[in-house]
Amino acid sequence: MAAELKLSHTAALILQAVETGDGYGFSVMELTGLPSGTVYPAMRRLERDGLVVSQWEGQAIADAGQRPPRKYYQLTEAGQATLAASQRRYPLLTKLAAVETGE
Repeated sequence: MAAELKLSHTAALILQAVETGDGYGFSVMELTGLPSGTVYPAMRRLERDGLVVSQWEGQAIADAGQRPPRKYYQLTEAGQATLAASQRRYPLLTKLAAVETGE
C-alpha cells in the first residue's frame, strides 16, 4: 500500500537523502539544501506514515563527538518501495543520487 503513496517532490527528495546520506536531520538538510523548517516536519510525517523509522544515538557516542545526540533515520521496506516509485515519477532523483554518491 505504501508503494502507492504519491509523495511531493520535497518528501521524495528527503527520502532519497536518507537513503544516500548519513540519515540524520542536519545531513538531510545539507544534501537537499532544504531548511530545517521543511525537513523536520517532513521527517515526522514520513515516520508517521511508516516510511522511515528513527533512533537516537547513544549519549556516549555524542559525548565522544562533543555534540548533542543525533536522531538517525532509516527507510523501512515501505519507504524503499515508495522511494523506488518516486524515482520513477521524478527521474531527477536518480540523477541526484548519482551526484550525491559520486558515481
